[in-house]
Amino acid sequence: MTGTLLNSGAIILGGVIGLFLGSRFPEKVKQSIVLALGMFTILFGIQLFLKTENAIIPLLSILFGVLTGEWLNIEERLTSWSSFLERRFLPKNAGEKTGNGNFVQGFLSTALIYCSGPMAILGAIQNGLTGDISTLSVKAVLDGFASLAFASSLGIGVAFSSIPVLLYQGCISLFASQVQMFLSDSMINELTSVGGIILASIAISSFLDIKKIRTANFLPALIYAPLVTWVIQRIS
Repeated sequence: MTGTLLNSGAIILGGVIGLFLGSRFPEKVKQSIVLALGMFTILFGIQLFLKTENAIIPLLSILFGVLTGEWLNIEERLTSWSSFLERRFLPKNAGEKTGNGNFVQGFLSTALIYCSGPMAILGAIQNGLTGDISTLSVKAVLDGFASLAFASSLGIGVAFSSIPVLLYQGCISLFASQVQMFLSDSMINELTSVGGIILASIAISSFLDIKKIRTANFLPALIYAPLVTWVIQRIS
């Protein structure tokens, strides 16, 4: 839960600062920070990948995971789900910058952004399984600066979006911590390695905008990693 608390705190802090200083924050500085975080995330992903004890395991896990993700069309479903919630709950006058409608827009729009990405799921799982908050720390910085930018135009509702983030990521971390007792150290290492590959793909696709990757379709690989580890250990 530590990583999720940090993430939620960053959203609140960014939202509060954005109310007063967001419009004065240079856009080029924001862009440079995102690029720097993208480079860091790639290198951090490589570091996590190197935890593997057998490179075949993350390779097979990613291949099976991508095949499953593409078959289930996870990326498109997440996008459709976010769009549905936005249409369902955002008021018709959401574009106005005054009143309760603006609060709801700020709250729901940013909550969807912070919760719908694969980084939220991956970071929460890592935090729950191993106590590692590195991924959520990077997400906290990103979400904090995003809150700063959003709050300058959408208001205090942005800061309150930290509540669904806390509940969503917190529940995932708590579930992962319960599953942890059934996983061996080797399984956790291989799962971490697969997580590194997913992190690198997030950086390439979202932070550095080098190549569009349907990263959410990689997420089933996190389930396959322990299973592939178990099978290979039994075979060998």
